[in-house]
Amino acid sequence: MVAAIATSWWTAEINRLDYHRYSGYLLLGLLIFRVYWGLVGSSTARFNQFIKGPRAIVSYLRGNVVHVGHNPLGALSVVALLLLLALQITLGLFAVDVDGLESGPLSHLVSFEAGRACAQWHDTVFDVFLWMIGLHVAAVLFHVIYKKQNLIGAMFHGWREYPQPPESPVAFASATRLIVGMVVAAALTWFIAQGLELY
Repeated sequence: MVAAIATSWWTAEINRLDYHRYSGYLLLGLLIFRVYWGLVGSSTARFNQFIKGPRAIVSYLRGNVVHVGHNPLGALSVVALLLLLALQITLGLFAVDVDGLESGPLSHLVSFEAGRACAQWHDTVFDVFLWMIGLHVAAVLFHVIYKKQNLIGAMFHGWREYPQPPESPVAFASATRLIVGMVVAAALTWFIAQGLELY
């Protein structure tokens, strides 16, 4: 997802909107899969496991509980990033280019004026998205440097050491759920990329 976001930014900067479209489709598929995985995936990925209320956030800040996966404060950042990414992708799908040549696949569903507004908001939301990414990276670096927790390594290999045993172990989802999620995400992305039209 990080690589696709960087690619989307770079292709927009150099005005290669054909490649920008492909990186956007990849992000759409990854986002669909992440939402699916947040509902039926492994326990640490499920939204109902890591999205907590104010009491859990305060308890975490006091250091009373060890959390497996996202902590309650980090969960807010994850949710904000996913919502901003969903908004960014949606705006791109409906965006209309100035000359109308490189418009989003769903731009035919809105007026030219609405499509141009989506394109402008697509630029604006990305700036907000960058600030949120910066805040997220700063929080991760805080955990690595100050709290001596290697969150970056855990993002790549999925393993993490805890100073004390966590409240509950990780429950992994089956390979079947993984495959179903990949197929669903790919199919929905293809359908949207076709402009919601079946030939």
